[in-house]
Amino acid sequence: MNFFLRKWQSGDEQSLVENANNYNIWKNLKDIFPHPYTITDAYEWVNIASDSAESFAIEVGNKAVGGIGILLKDDIYRKNAEIGYWLGEAYWGNKIISSAISDIVNYTFANYDVYRIYGGVFEYNTPSMRVLEKAGFEKEAILKKSLTKEGKLYDEHIYARYRG
Repeated sequence: MNFFLRKWQSGDEQSLVENANNYNIWKNLKDIFPHPYTITDAYEWVNIASDSAESFAIEVGNKAVGGIGILLKDDIYRKNAEIGYWLGEAYWGNKIISSAISDIVNYTFANYDVYRIYGGVFEYNTPSMRVLEKAGFEKEAILKKSLTKEGKLYDEHIYARYRG
């Protein structure tokens, strides 16, 4: 399935709600990602993210159906960036996210003074672990009972990819 990465833009809000308002997506993300995901949330996100050089919409068929980006770290972690991503459930299993991860890694290493890109994954999210591995990430660590979601503690699997 063809996709491309682009900046978030006005007009993405309805598709964003249609794809992001999904428990199966939310349960794998940080709690800062709203659930339910409302049109107000979408307008707020597009307003914030449209000016970002580190956050991209995943577009399929002229619709924003997911998001991917990096969070640049600072201080002693300044050579690191954290990757985050999600994709509308209707688009799962089409190799979109593993390709998008590779694209964002290449973009990050080409445009920022970053040596390591990492992502954390809930212990139960094996599909996300597989897409990171397909994109050249390796498991660095398992942080025992370090995540809290819906009142339960979970292990976090840390994956990383390094410059050259």
